[in-house]
Amino acid sequence: MDYSADIKKFFKGEVYSDEKTLRAASHDASIFEVKPSLVVVPQDVYDLRNLVSFAAKKKQVGENISLTARSAGTDMSGGPLTESIVVDFLPHFNHIKEIGGLSGTAEPGVYYRDFEKETLKQGLLMPSYPASRDLCTVGGMVANNSGGEKTLTYGKTEKYVRKVKMVLADGGEYEFRPLSMRELEVVRQRKDFFGAVHQAMFELILKNYDAIKAAKPAVSKNSAGYFLWNVYDKETGVFDLTKLIVGSQGTLGLITEATLGLVKPKKYSSLLVAFLPTLKPLAEVAKAVLSYKPESFESFDDHTLKVALKLFPAIVRKLNGNLLKLAFQFLPEFFMVLTGGVPKLILIAEFTDDSAQAAAARCAAARDALRPFRLKTKIARNDAEAKKYWTFRRESFNLLRQHLTNLRTAPFIDDFVVRPEFLPEFLPKLNEILSHYKILYTIAGHVGDGNFHIIPLMDLKKPETVQIIKELSDKVYRLVADFKGSITGEHNDGLIRTSYLPMMYSPEVIKLFEETKKIFDPLCIFNPHKKVGLDREYAWGHINRT
Repeated sequence: MDYSADIKKFFKGEVYSDEKTLRAASHDASIFEVKPSLVVVPQDVYDLRNLVSFAAKKKQVGENISLTARSAGTDMSGGPLTESIVVDFLPHFNHIKEIGGLSGTAEPGVYYRDFEKETLKQGLLMPSYPASRDLCTVGGMVANNSGGEKTLTYGKTEKYVRKVKMVLADGGEYEFRPLSMRELEVVRQRKDFFGAVHQAMFELILKNYDAIKAAKPAVSKNSAGYFLWNVYDKETGVFDLTKLIVGSQGTLGLITEATLGLVKPKKYSSLLVAFLPTLKPLAEVAKAVLSYKPESFESFDDHTLKVALKLFPAIVRKLNGNLLKLAFQFLPEFFMVLTGGVPKLILIAEFTDDSAQAAAARCAAARDALRPFRLKTKIARNDAEAKKYWTFRRESFNLLRQHLTNLRTAPFIDDFVVRPEFLPEFLPKLNEILSHYKILYTIAGHVGDGNFHIIPLMDLKKPETVQIIKELSDKVYRLVADFKGSITGEHNDGLIRTSYLPMMYSPEVIKLFEETKKIFDPLCIFNPHKKVGLDREYAWGHINRT
Protein backbone atom coordinates (compact mmCIF):
# COMPACT_ATOMS: atom_id res chain seq x y z
CA MET A 1 0.00 0.00 0.00
CA ASP A 2 1.27 3.49 -0.87
CA TYR A 3 1.20 5.68 2.23
CA SER A 4 3.04 8.63 0.68
CA ALA A 5 -0.01 10.87 0.22
CA ASP A 6 -1.20 10.32 3.79
CA ILE A 7 2.26 10.87 5.27
CA LYS A 8 2.84 14.08 3.32
CA LYS A 9 -0.16 15.61 5.10
CA PHE A 10 1.70 15.76 8.43
CA PHE A 11 5.36 15.25 7.47
CA LYS A 12 7.72 18.22 7.00
CA GLY A 13 10.59 16.13 5.65
CA GLU A 14 10.92 14.42 2.29
CA VAL A 15 8.88 11.41 1.17
CA TYR A 16 10.20 9.31 -1.72
CA SER A 17 8.61 6.53 -3.72
CA ASP A 18 10.66 6.79 -6.93
CA GLU A 19 12.50 3.74 -8.22
CA LYS A 20 16.01 5.20 -7.84
CA THR A 21 15.57 6.03 -4.14
CA LEU A 22 13.86 2.74 -3.34
CA ARG A 23 16.59 0.81 -5.13
CA ALA A 24 19.32 2.63 -3.18
CA ALA A 25 17.61 1.74 0.10
CA SER A 26 17.28 -1.92 -0.94
CA HIS A 27 20.88 -2.73 -0.05
CA ASP A 28 23.42 -2.38 2.72
CA ALA A 29 26.80 -4.16 2.91
CA SER A 30 25.11 -7.55 3.34
CA ILE A 31 24.18 -10.23 0.80
CA PHE A 32 20.53 -9.17 0.83
CA GLU A 33 18.23 -7.07 -1.29
CA VAL A 34 14.88 -5.97 0.17
CA LYS A 35 13.01 -3.25 -1.66
CA PRO A 36 11.08 -0.84 0.59
CA SER A 37 7.71 0.61 -0.34
CA LEU A 38 8.69 4.11 0.78
CA VAL A 39 11.67 6.13 2.02
CA VAL A 40 10.96 9.02 4.37
CA VAL A 41 13.48 11.60 5.55
CA PRO A 42 12.37 13.16 8.88
CA GLN A 43 13.21 16.79 9.40
CA ASP A 44 12.81 16.77 13.17
CA VAL A 45 11.54 14.81 16.16
CA TYR A 46 7.95 15.91 15.52
CA ASP A 47 8.09 14.20 12.13
CA LEU A 48 9.19 11.00 13.87
CA ARG A 49 6.54 11.22 16.57
CA ASN A 50 3.79 11.79 14.02
CA LEU A 51 5.13 9.01 11.81
CA VAL A 52 5.12 6.47 14.64
CA SER A 53 1.59 7.49 15.66
CA PHE A 54 0.47 7.12 12.05
CA ALA A 55 2.02 3.65 11.79
CA ALA A 56 0.42 2.60 15.08
CA LYS A 57 -3.04 3.60 13.86
CA LYS A 58 -2.58 1.64 10.66
CA LYS A 59 -1.33 -1.38 12.60
CA GLN A 60 -4.36 -1.28 14.86
CA VAL A 61 -6.65 -1.79 11.86
CA GLY A 62 -4.58 -4.70 10.58
CA GLU A 63 -2.41 -3.01 7.95
CA ASN A 64 1.10 -4.33 7.35
CA ILE A 65 3.25 -1.27 7.97
CA SER A 66 6.56 -0.88 9.78
CA LEU A 67 9.41 1.61 10.25
CA THR A 68 13.07 0.74 9.80
CA ALA A 69 15.80 3.23 10.68
CA ARG A 70 18.71 3.78 8.30
CA SER A 71 21.76 6.04 8.22
CA ALA A 72 24.93 5.19 6.26
CA GLY A 73 23.84 1.70 5.16
CA THR A 74 27.15 0.01 6.03
CA ASP A 75 25.46 -2.75 8.04
CA MET A 76 26.65 -6.23 7.04
CA SER A 77 23.66 -8.15 8.40
CA GLY A 78 20.68 -6.70 6.52
CA GLY A 79 19.69 -4.66 9.58
CA PRO A 80 18.31 -1.56 7.78
CA LEU A 81 16.40 -3.48 5.07
CA THR A 82 12.61 -3.68 4.93
CA GLU A 83 9.69 -4.14 2.58
CA SER A 84 7.81 -1.33 4.30
CA ILE A 85 9.06 2.18 5.23
CA VAL A 86 12.72 3.16 5.55
CA VAL A 87 13.34 6.13 7.86
CA ASP A 88 16.50 7.84 6.60
CA PHE A 89 18.26 9.79 9.37
CA LEU A 90 21.32 10.82 7.35
CA PRO A 91 20.18 14.09 5.71
CA HIS A 92 18.70 15.96 8.71
CA PHE A 93 19.61 14.15 11.94
CA ASN A 94 23.32 14.86 11.52
CA HIS A 95 24.14 17.37 14.25
CA ILE A 96 26.77 17.11 16.95
CA LYS A 97 25.00 18.67 19.92
CA GLU A 98 27.80 18.94 22.46
CA ILE A 99 31.27 17.69 23.33
CA GLY A 100 32.46 18.42 26.83
CA GLY A 101 33.97 16.77 29.83
CA LEU A 102 34.38 13.13 28.93
CA SER A 103 31.28 12.75 26.75
CA GLY A 104 29.76 13.85 23.47
CA THR A 105 26.16 14.04 22.28
CA ALA A 106 25.21 13.46 18.66
CA GLU A 107 22.25 12.60 16.46
CA PRO A 108 22.14 9.20 14.75
CA GLY A 109 22.97 10.50 11.27
CA VAL A 110 26.33 11.97 12.32
CA TYR A 111 29.23 10.28 10.57
CA TYR A 112 31.68 8.85 13.07
CA ARG A 113 34.56 10.47 11.14
CA ASP A 114 33.02 13.91 11.77
CA PHE A 115 32.34 13.11 15.42
CA GLU A 116 35.94 11.98 15.87
CA LYS A 117 37.33 15.16 14.31
CA GLU A 118 35.52 17.19 16.95
CA THR A 119 36.44 14.96 19.88
CA LEU A 120 40.12 14.91 18.89
CA LYS A 121 40.15 18.71 19.04
CA GLN A 122 39.72 18.21 22.78
CA GLY A 123 42.17 15.31 22.94
CA LEU A 124 39.36 12.77 23.32
CA LEU A 125 38.21 9.69 21.43
CA MET A 126 35.20 7.40 21.17
CA PRO A 127 37.24 4.16 21.03
CA SER A 128 34.69 1.57 19.90
CA TYR A 129 34.75 2.57 16.23
CA PRO A 130 34.61 -0.26 13.65
CA ALA A 131 36.82 -0.81 10.60
CA SER A 132 34.24 1.19 8.60
CA ARG A 133 35.06 4.26 10.73
CA ASP A 134 35.20 6.53 7.66
CA LEU A 135 31.78 5.40 6.44
CA CYS A 136 29.59 4.56 9.44
CA THR A 137 27.41 6.76 11.64
CA VAL A 138 26.94 7.16 15.37
CA GLY A 139 23.42 5.74 15.08
CA GLY A 140 24.64 2.57 13.43
CA MET A 141 27.37 2.14 16.04
CA VAL A 142 24.80 2.30 18.85
CA ALA A 143 22.24 0.14 17.04
CA ASN A 144 24.75 -2.63 16.32
CA ASN A 145 26.90 -2.31 19.46
CA SER A 146 29.94 -1.77 17.29
CA GLY A 147 33.47 -2.72 18.15
CA GLY A 148 36.81 -2.62 16.41
CA GLU A 149 40.54 -2.54 16.73
CA LYS A 150 40.57 -0.82 20.14
CA THR A 151 37.88 -3.00 21.71
CA LEU A 152 40.50 -5.34 23.15
CA THR A 153 41.51 -2.57 25.56
CA TYR A 154 38.56 -0.21 25.69
CA GLY A 155 35.49 -2.38 25.17
CA LYS A 156 32.55 -2.00 22.80
CA THR A 157 29.96 0.74 22.30
CA GLU A 158 27.79 -0.71 25.09
CA LYS A 159 30.42 0.53 27.54
CA TYR A 160 30.16 4.13 26.33
CA VAL A 161 26.45 4.83 25.88
CA ARG A 162 25.53 7.23 28.69
CA LYS A 163 22.07 8.42 27.60
CA VAL A 164 19.74 7.76 24.69
CA LYS A 165 16.73 9.71 23.45
CA MET A 166 14.25 7.58 21.57
CA VAL A 167 10.76 7.75 20.09
CA LEU A 168 8.79 4.80 21.43
CA ALA A 169 5.73 2.96 20.13
CA ASP A 170 3.29 5.49 21.63
CA GLY A 171 4.83 8.31 19.58
CA GLY A 172 6.52 9.97 22.56
CA GLU A 173 10.20 10.89 22.76
CA TYR A 174 11.86 9.84 26.01
CA GLU A 175 15.33 9.92 27.52
CA PHE A 176 16.84 6.70 28.84
CA ARG A 177 19.68 6.78 31.36
CA PRO A 178 20.97 4.77 34.34
CA LEU A 179 18.57 4.87 37.30
CA SER A 180 19.07 4.17 40.98
CA MET A 181 16.39 2.08 42.67
CA ARG A 182 14.82 5.23 44.07
CA GLU A 183 14.76 6.89 40.64
CA LEU A 184 13.40 3.72 39.06
CA GLU A 185 10.55 3.62 41.56
CA VAL A 186 9.54 7.15 40.53
CA VAL A 187 9.63 6.24 36.84
CA ARG A 188 7.63 3.05 37.41
CA GLN A 189 4.84 5.11 38.99
CA ARG A 190 4.43 7.21 35.86
CA LYS A 191 1.16 6.70 33.99
CA ASP A 192 2.68 6.97 30.51
CA PHE A 193 4.22 4.41 28.15
CA PHE A 194 7.74 5.20 29.40
CA GLY A 195 6.70 4.23 32.92
CA ALA A 196 4.96 1.09 31.69
CA VAL A 197 8.09 -0.03 29.80
CA HIS A 198 10.26 0.40 32.90
CA GLN A 199 7.74 -1.41 35.08
CA ALA A 200 7.37 -4.36 32.70
CA MET A 201 11.10 -4.68 32.02
CA PHE A 202 11.97 -4.54 35.72
CA GLU A 203 9.46 -7.29 36.46
CA LEU A 204 10.71 -9.43 33.57
CA ILE A 205 14.36 -9.15 34.60
CA LEU A 206 13.70 -9.59 38.32
CA LYS A 207 11.52 -12.65 37.74
CA ASN A 208 14.10 -14.30 35.48
CA TYR A 209 17.23 -12.80 37.03
CA ASP A 210 19.31 -15.97 37.42
CA ALA A 211 18.43 -17.35 33.98
CA ILE A 212 19.26 -14.01 32.36
CA LYS A 213 22.63 -13.71 34.09
CA ALA A 214 23.48 -17.29 33.15
CA ALA A 215 22.62 -16.60 29.50
CA LYS A 216 25.35 -13.99 29.04
CA PRO A 217 27.82 -15.38 26.48
CA ALA A 218 31.21 -16.21 28.00
CA VAL A 219 33.19 -14.20 25.45
CA SER A 220 34.72 -10.73 25.52
CA LYS A 221 32.39 -9.31 22.88
CA ASN A 222 28.87 -10.10 21.73
CA SER A 223 26.17 -8.46 19.61
CA ALA A 224 23.72 -11.38 19.49
CA GLY A 225 20.25 -11.06 21.01
CA TYR A 226 19.04 -8.44 23.48
CA PHE A 227 21.55 -7.73 26.25
CA LEU A 228 19.14 -8.32 29.13
CA TRP A 229 21.98 -9.36 31.46
CA ASN A 230 23.46 -5.85 31.35
CA VAL A 231 20.31 -3.96 32.40
CA TYR A 232 20.10 -4.61 36.14
CA ASP A 233 22.65 -5.65 38.72
CA LYS A 234 21.36 -6.35 42.22
CA GLU A 235 24.75 -5.57 43.74
CA THR A 236 25.06 -2.06 42.28
CA GLY A 237 21.33 -1.34 42.39
CA VAL A 238 21.47 0.36 38.98
CA PHE A 239 18.78 -0.21 36.36
CA ASP A 240 19.83 0.97 32.90
CA LEU A 241 17.75 0.36 29.78
CA THR A 242 20.35 2.06 27.58
CA LYS A 243 22.22 -1.25 27.96
CA LEU A 244 19.27 -2.92 26.24
CA ILE A 245 18.82 -0.28 23.55
CA VAL A 246 22.45 -0.49 22.44
CA GLY A 247 22.71 -3.38 20.00
CA SER A 248 18.94 -3.65 19.53
CA GLN A 249 19.15 -2.76 15.81
CA GLY A 250 16.28 -0.28 15.86
CA THR A 251 13.76 -2.92 16.93
CA LEU A 252 12.64 -1.14 20.13
CA GLY A 253 12.17 2.43 18.87
CA LEU A 254 13.75 5.22 16.84
CA ILE A 255 16.90 6.72 18.39
CA THR A 256 17.05 10.50 18.05
CA GLU A 257 20.14 11.29 20.11
CA ALA A 258 22.92 9.49 21.98
CA THR A 259 25.38 10.71 24.60
CA LEU A 260 28.60 8.73 24.44
CA GLY A 261 31.51 8.47 26.83
CA LEU A 262 34.96 9.45 25.58
CA VAL A 263 38.50 8.49 26.56
CA LYS A 264 41.86 10.20 26.38
CA PRO A 265 43.99 8.17 23.93
CA LYS A 266 47.61 7.35 24.65
CA LYS A 267 50.12 9.69 23.02
CA TYR A 268 52.57 7.19 21.54
CA SER A 269 52.37 3.86 19.78
CA SER A 270 54.65 1.17 18.41
CA LEU A 271 53.49 -1.44 15.90
CA LEU A 272 54.66 -5.05 15.74
CA VAL A 273 53.98 -7.07 12.58
CA ALA A 274 54.31 -10.86 12.55
CA PHE A 275 54.00 -13.13 9.52
CA LEU A 276 52.60 -16.63 10.11
CA PRO A 277 53.29 -19.22 7.37
CA THR A 278 50.48 -21.42 8.78
CA LEU A 279 47.63 -21.02 11.25
CA LYS A 280 48.92 -23.80 13.52
CA PRO A 281 50.88 -21.62 15.98
CA LEU A 282 48.24 -18.86 16.07
CA ALA A 283 46.84 -19.60 19.52
CA GLU A 284 50.26 -19.78 21.19
CA VAL A 285 51.53 -16.74 19.30
CA ALA A 286 48.44 -14.82 20.36
CA LYS A 287 48.96 -15.83 23.98
CA ALA A 288 52.58 -14.65 23.87
CA VAL A 289 51.70 -11.26 22.39
CA LEU A 290 48.71 -10.69 24.67
CA SER A 291 50.90 -11.08 27.75
CA TYR A 292 52.45 -7.71 26.85
CA LYS A 293 49.02 -6.03 26.77
CA PRO A 294 48.75 -4.57 23.26
CA GLU A 295 46.05 -1.93 22.84
CA SER A 296 45.05 -3.57 19.54
CA PHE A 297 45.80 -7.01 18.14
CA GLU A 298 44.53 -7.51 14.59
CA SER A 299 44.98 -9.85 11.65
CA PHE A 300 44.47 -10.25 7.93
CA ASP A 301 45.26 -13.18 5.65
CA ASP A 302 47.15 -13.90 2.43
CA HIS A 303 44.09 -13.38 0.23
CA THR A 304 43.56 -9.93 1.74
CA LEU A 305 47.21 -9.01 1.13
CA LYS A 306 47.10 -10.21 -2.48
CA VAL A 307 43.89 -8.33 -3.19
CA ALA A 308 45.25 -5.17 -1.58
CA LEU A 309 48.38 -5.32 -3.73
CA LYS A 310 46.29 -6.01 -6.82
CA LEU A 311 44.28 -2.89 -5.98
CA PHE A 312 47.42 -0.92 -5.20
CA PRO A 313 46.23 2.40 -6.76
CA ALA A 314 43.15 2.35 -4.51
CA ILE A 315 45.36 1.70 -1.47
CA VAL A 316 47.55 4.65 -2.46
CA ARG A 317 44.49 6.88 -2.58
CA LYS A 318 43.51 5.72 0.90
CA LEU A 319 47.00 6.57 2.15
CA ASN A 320 46.94 9.99 0.45
CA GLY A 321 50.49 9.40 -0.73
CA ASN A 322 52.83 9.68 -3.69
CA LEU A 323 52.50 6.66 -6.01
CA LEU A 324 56.23 6.19 -6.62
CA LYS A 325 57.21 6.70 -2.98
CA LEU A 326 54.57 4.28 -1.74
CA ALA A 327 55.45 1.73 -4.41
CA PHE A 328 58.95 1.67 -2.93
CA GLN A 329 57.46 1.19 0.56
CA PHE A 330 55.45 -1.80 -0.67
CA LEU A 331 58.38 -3.56 -2.38
CA PRO A 332 58.71 -6.22 0.37
CA GLU A 333 55.04 -7.17 0.01
CA PHE A 334 55.25 -7.27 -3.81
CA PHE A 335 58.37 -9.44 -3.53
CA MET A 336 56.57 -11.87 -1.20
CA VAL A 337 53.78 -12.32 -3.75
CA LEU A 338 56.16 -12.75 -6.69
CA THR A 339 58.28 -15.34 -4.90
CA GLY A 340 55.36 -17.28 -3.48
CA GLY A 341 56.37 -16.51 0.07
CA VAL A 342 53.12 -14.92 1.12
CA PRO A 343 52.33 -15.68 4.79
CA LYS A 344 49.01 -17.31 5.61
CA LEU A 345 48.23 -14.69 8.26
CA ILE A 346 49.66 -11.29 9.12
CA LEU A 347 49.30 -10.15 12.73
CA ILE A 348 49.58 -6.51 13.78
CA ALA A 349 49.87 -5.62 17.45
CA GLU A 350 49.86 -1.99 18.56
CA PHE A 351 51.42 -1.04 21.89
CA THR A 352 50.56 2.38 23.28
CA ASP A 353 51.64 4.51 26.20
CA ASP A 354 52.03 8.12 27.25
CA SER A 355 55.76 7.45 27.07
CA ALA A 356 57.31 6.71 23.67
CA GLN A 357 60.02 4.65 25.33
CA ALA A 358 57.52 2.51 27.25
CA ALA A 359 55.46 1.78 24.14
CA ALA A 360 58.57 0.84 22.16
CA ALA A 361 59.90 -1.33 24.99
CA ARG A 362 56.70 -3.42 25.24
CA CYS A 363 56.64 -3.80 21.48
CA ALA A 364 60.26 -4.99 21.43
CA ALA A 365 59.63 -7.37 24.32
CA ALA A 366 56.66 -8.90 22.50
CA ARG A 367 58.82 -9.36 19.42
CA ASP A 368 61.45 -11.12 21.51
CA ALA A 369 58.75 -13.40 22.93
CA LEU A 370 58.00 -14.61 19.40
CA ARG A 371 61.57 -15.75 18.67
CA PRO A 372 60.88 -19.38 19.68
CA PHE A 373 58.25 -19.57 16.93
CA ARG A 374 60.84 -18.61 14.26
CA LEU A 375 58.46 -16.19 12.57
CA LYS A 376 59.37 -13.30 10.37
CA THR A 377 58.60 -10.15 12.38
CA LYS A 378 59.17 -6.44 12.05
CA ILE A 379 58.52 -3.26 13.98
CA ALA A 380 57.12 -0.37 11.95
CA ARG A 381 59.81 2.29 11.62
CA ASN A 382 57.43 5.22 11.50
CA ASP A 383 53.76 6.22 11.36
CA ALA A 384 53.68 5.96 7.56
CA GLU A 385 54.78 2.33 7.62
CA ALA A 386 52.31 1.53 10.40
CA LYS A 387 49.52 3.19 8.43
CA LYS A 388 50.26 0.89 5.50
CA TYR A 389 49.39 -2.20 7.53
CA TRP A 390 46.38 -0.56 9.17
CA THR A 391 45.03 0.31 5.72
CA PHE A 392 45.31 -3.33 4.63
CA ARG A 393 43.33 -4.34 7.71
CA ARG A 394 40.70 -1.59 7.73
CA GLU A 395 39.98 -1.23 4.04
CA SER A 396 40.10 -4.79 2.74
CA PHE A 397 36.35 -5.40 2.87
CA ASN A 398 35.41 -2.08 1.28
CA LEU A 399 38.04 -2.46 -1.45
CA LEU A 400 36.72 -5.91 -2.27
CA ARG A 401 33.14 -4.61 -2.42
CA GLN A 402 34.10 -1.79 -4.74
CA HIS A 403 36.47 -3.55 -7.15
CA LEU A 404 35.36 -7.15 -7.60
CA THR A 405 33.63 -7.91 -10.89
CA ASN A 406 32.47 -11.53 -11.27
CA LEU A 407 32.56 -12.32 -7.55
CA ARG A 408 30.95 -10.52 -4.62
CA THR A 409 31.78 -10.23 -0.96
CA ALA A 410 29.35 -12.52 0.87
CA PRO A 411 29.36 -11.82 4.61
CA PHE A 412 27.39 -14.62 6.29
CA ILE A 413 29.96 -16.26 8.61
CA ASP A 414 31.67 -12.93 9.08
CA ASP A 415 31.73 -12.16 12.78
CA PHE A 416 31.92 -15.11 15.16
CA VAL A 417 33.78 -15.06 18.48
CA VAL A 418 35.48 -17.94 20.28
CA ARG A 419 37.57 -17.54 23.40
CA PRO A 420 41.26 -17.34 22.40
CA GLU A 421 42.21 -20.35 24.55
CA PHE A 422 39.88 -22.52 22.44
CA LEU A 423 41.50 -21.56 19.13
CA PRO A 424 43.93 -24.53 18.93
CA GLU A 425 40.96 -26.90 18.95
CA PHE A 426 38.47 -24.66 17.16
CA LEU A 427 40.49 -23.52 14.13
CA PRO A 428 41.32 -27.00 12.75
CA LYS A 429 37.63 -27.91 12.93
CA LEU A 430 36.70 -24.67 11.19
CA ASN A 431 39.26 -25.30 8.46
CA GLU A 432 37.92 -28.81 8.02
CA ILE A 433 34.43 -27.41 7.39
CA LEU A 434 35.68 -24.80 4.93
CA SER A 435 37.86 -27.30 3.07
CA HIS A 436 34.80 -29.11 1.71
CA TYR A 437 33.76 -26.08 -0.32
CA LYS A 438 35.66 -24.72 -3.31
CA ILE A 439 35.36 -21.08 -2.37
CA LEU A 440 37.83 -18.24 -2.07
CA TYR A 441 37.60 -16.33 1.19
CA THR A 442 39.46 -13.70 3.16
CA ILE A 443 40.11 -13.84 6.89
CA ALA A 444 40.63 -10.78 9.04
CA GLY A 445 39.74 -9.95 12.57
CA HIS A 446 40.54 -9.21 16.16
CA VAL A 447 42.89 -11.97 17.32
CA GLY A 448 43.00 -10.71 20.89
CA ASP A 449 39.25 -11.25 21.27
CA GLY A 450 39.05 -14.43 19.20
CA ASN A 451 36.76 -12.51 16.82
CA PHE A 452 37.23 -13.47 13.17
CA HIS A 453 35.74 -12.05 9.98
CA ILE A 454 35.57 -14.67 7.23
CA ILE A 455 34.33 -13.12 4.00
CA PRO A 456 33.77 -15.59 1.13
CA LEU A 457 34.00 -14.21 -2.41
CA MET A 458 31.16 -15.79 -4.36
CA ASP A 459 29.11 -15.63 -7.53
CA LEU A 460 25.62 -15.16 -6.11
CA LYS A 461 24.05 -15.70 -9.53
CA LYS A 462 24.91 -19.40 -9.43
CA PRO A 463 22.04 -21.56 -8.10
CA GLU A 464 24.37 -23.65 -5.92
CA THR A 465 25.70 -20.57 -4.09
CA VAL A 466 22.61 -20.16 -1.90
CA GLN A 467 22.84 -23.81 -0.87
CA ILE A 468 26.50 -23.33 0.08
CA ILE A 469 25.55 -20.29 2.18
CA LYS A 470 22.87 -22.33 3.97
CA GLU A 471 25.15 -25.28 4.65
CA LEU A 472 28.16 -23.27 5.76
CA SER A 473 26.07 -21.06 8.03
CA ASP A 474 24.55 -24.09 9.74
CA LYS A 475 27.88 -25.85 10.20
CA VAL A 476 29.97 -22.87 11.28
CA TYR A 477 27.41 -21.47 13.72
CA ARG A 478 26.86 -24.91 15.22
CA LEU A 479 30.61 -25.21 15.73
CA VAL A 480 30.74 -21.77 17.35
CA ALA A 481 27.89 -22.77 19.66
CA ASP A 482 29.72 -25.99 20.59
CA PHE A 483 32.61 -23.84 21.83
CA LYS A 484 30.24 -21.54 23.78
CA GLY A 485 31.07 -18.63 21.49
CA SER A 486 29.00 -15.88 19.92
CA ILE A 487 27.74 -15.93 16.34
CA THR A 488 28.30 -12.18 16.16
CA GLY A 489 30.77 -10.07 18.09
CA GLU A 490 30.16 -6.76 16.32
CA HIS A 491 27.97 -6.95 13.20
CA ASN A 492 24.72 -7.96 14.94
CA ASP A 493 21.91 -10.33 14.00
CA GLY A 494 19.90 -8.70 11.22
CA LEU A 495 18.45 -10.95 8.55
CA ILE A 496 21.54 -13.13 8.37
CA ARG A 497 21.73 -14.36 11.98
CA THR A 498 18.45 -13.78 13.83
CA SER A 499 17.20 -17.28 12.98
CA TYR A 500 20.42 -18.76 14.43
CA LEU A 501 19.96 -17.24 17.89
CA PRO A 502 18.41 -20.51 19.21
CA MET A 503 21.83 -22.11 18.68
CA MET A 504 23.25 -19.69 21.26
CA TYR A 505 20.37 -19.26 23.66
CA SER A 506 17.88 -21.59 25.33
CA PRO A 507 14.15 -21.56 24.42
CA GLU A 508 13.55 -19.81 27.75
CA VAL A 509 15.89 -16.94 26.84
CA ILE A 510 14.52 -16.68 23.29
CA LYS A 511 11.07 -16.27 24.83
CA LEU A 512 12.42 -13.46 27.04
CA PHE A 513 13.75 -11.73 23.91
CA GLU A 514 10.26 -12.00 22.38
CA GLU A 515 8.65 -10.61 25.54
CA THR A 516 11.14 -7.72 25.55
CA LYS A 517 10.22 -6.84 21.97
CA LYS A 518 6.53 -6.98 22.86
CA ILE A 519 6.97 -4.70 25.88
CA PHE A 520 8.65 -1.99 23.82
CA ASP A 521 6.84 -2.59 20.55
CA PRO A 522 3.50 -4.35 21.09
CA LEU A 523 2.33 -3.69 17.53
CA CYS A 524 5.66 -4.63 15.91
CA ILE A 525 6.15 -1.23 14.31
CA PHE A 526 9.95 -1.16 14.47
CA ASN A 527 12.23 -3.13 12.14
CA PRO A 528 10.54 -6.53 11.93
CA HIS A 529 12.46 -9.77 11.17
CA LYS A 530 15.43 -8.64 13.27
CA LYS A 531 16.30 -10.02 16.74
CA VAL A 532 13.05 -12.02 16.98
CA GLY A 533 10.49 -13.64 14.72
CA LEU A 534 12.52 -14.34 11.57
CA ASP A 535 11.66 -17.21 9.27
CA ARG A 536 15.01 -18.38 7.88
CA GLU A 537 13.50 -18.92 4.44
CA TYR A 538 12.52 -15.25 4.36
CA ALA A 539 16.19 -14.35 4.67
CA TRP A 540 17.34 -16.85 2.03
CA GLY A 541 14.60 -15.63 -0.29
CA HIS A 542 16.02 -12.11 -0.20
CA ILE A 543 19.62 -12.89 -1.11
CA ASN A 544 20.64 -10.47 -3.85
CA ARG A 545 21.44 -12.66 -6.85
CA THR A 546 21.75 -9.93 -9.47
